Amino acid sequence: MPDQETSKSPESSSSSTPNSATERPSPTPPVVFPRRRSQKPWMIGAAVVIALVGGVFLWHYLAGFEGTDDAQVDVHLYPVSARISGYVQTVQVGDNQDVQEGATLVEIDPKDYQVAVAKAQANLETAEAAARALNIDVPISSVDTTSQLKFTSSDIENAKAAIAAGEKQVAAAQARIREAEAQNVKAQDDVQRYHLLLVKDEVPKQTYDYAVAAAQTDTAAIAAANAEEAAAEQNVDEARSRLAETIARNESAQAGPQRVASTRARALSAAADVMQKRAELDTAMLNLAYTTIFAPVSGEVTKSVVVGLNVDPGEQLLTVVPLDQVWITANFKETQLRHMRPGQKVKISCDSNGRSYRGHVDSIAGATGPIFSLLPPENATGNYVKIVQRVPVKVVLEQGENRDHQLRPGMNVEAKVYVR
Repeated sequence: MPDQETSKSPESSSSSTPNSATERPSPTPPVVFPRRRSQKPWMIGAAVVIALVGGVFLWHYLAGFEGTDDAQVDVHLYPVSARISGYVQTVQVGDNQDVQEGATLVEIDPKDYQVAVAKAQANLETAEAAARALNIDVPISSVDTTSQLKFTSSDIENAKAAIAAGEKQVAAAQARIREAEAQNVKAQDDVQRYHLLLVKDEVPKQTYDYAVAAAQTDTAAIAAANAEEAAAEQNVDEARSRLAETIARNESAQAGPQRVASTRARALSAAADVMQKRAELDTAMLNLAYTTIFAPVSGEVTKSVVVGLNVDPGEQLLTVVPLDQVWITANFKETQLRHMRPGQKVKISCDSNGRSYRGHVDSIAGATGPIFSLLPPENATGNYVKIVQRVPVKVVLEQGENRDHQLRPGMNVEAKVYVR
C-alpha cells in the first residue's frame, strides 16, 4: 500500500502541472486604505479656545469685585460716667453681661441728695410764703402809711432795748469765753502731763485719749463761745441798724408813695427768689435722679466700677458695647476705589469663626487713614517715595447678620466688594 501510494503521486503531479500552467489566476492587487488625518491641531485649537473663554470668564470674575484683608470690626463704644459725686452703693451688672437699654447699671448712695431735695423744697416754700406776704403788704402799705408815725416811737424804744439786751449778751459771751479758755488751759496741761506718763507707760492710752478729747472739747467750747459773742455783737449791730432804720422811717413816714413802691419792688424780688428756689429744687431733684445710672443702649457691659468706690462727676464707670450696631471698616487701596460706590454688596469673611456675612457699602471716608494720624505725612520733601494709600470704607451688615453676636469690635475680617 505504501508503494502504490508512492507510484500514484508522480502521476497525479504530472497530470496537475499542465492544468496549473494553462489555468493560472491573475495576481490580486494590494488593498490600499485611505490615510487618516491627524486630530492634534484640532485638539490644540479647542484647548486654546477653552483657555481663552476660561480666561475671559476668570478675568470677568476677578474684575467683578475688590477685596482686602485689611479690615476690622468697629462699633461706637458708649462710655457711662457719673454725673454727680458719691459713694457707689450697688452695681447691678457683672463683667461682659448683656443689658437692655434703660436697665439699671449702678446706684449711688442717694441719702445726701434726698436731704438736698428736702432742703430745697423747704427753701421754696419759705420763699413762696415770703412772696405771698409781700404781695399782701403792697396794698396794706398804701393804706397804713399815715399810721406809721404812731408806731415809730415805740419801735425806737424797742430798738434801744434790743441794743441794751444785745450788749448784755455780748458781755455774757465774753465771760463764757474767759471761762472756756481757762478750762482749755487746764485741759492742754493735762494732755501734756498724760503724754509724758504715756511715754513712760505709767498710764493707759485710754486715759490719754480721754484727756485729748477733753482738750478738743474745750477748744470747741472756746470756738462756740466766740461764735456766741460774734452772734451777740451782730444782734447789737442789727438792733442799732433797726434803730437807725426806725428813726429814718419816722422822719420819712410821710413819704407814703415811696414806701409803696419799695414794697412792690420787694414783692418782685421775692417772686424772683421763688423762681430761684424752684430752680434749686429742680437741680436737687435732677441730682437725686442721677444717683441711678441706666444703660444708654443695649449691648455688652465692660465695667471698672465696684461697690464702695467714691466717684466724681465725669468719672467713667462702665462701657457699653452695642454688638447689634457693629460695622466693618475695610481699608482699600486707592487703586481699588475706581468702581466702588455706596450700596454695592459686600461679602465679609470672619477669621475667628470662618463664617461669611452679607453687607453693603455704606460710605467711603473723606480722606486716607494717615491723614487722621497724630503725625500726618508731609510729602513736600526731597526724599519723596510714592506709596499706595489706603482709604477706610464703612461696610454695614445686613439686618440680622450678627444676631448671634459673634462679630466683636477689633476682630480681623476679609471684605470683598462686588463692584460689577
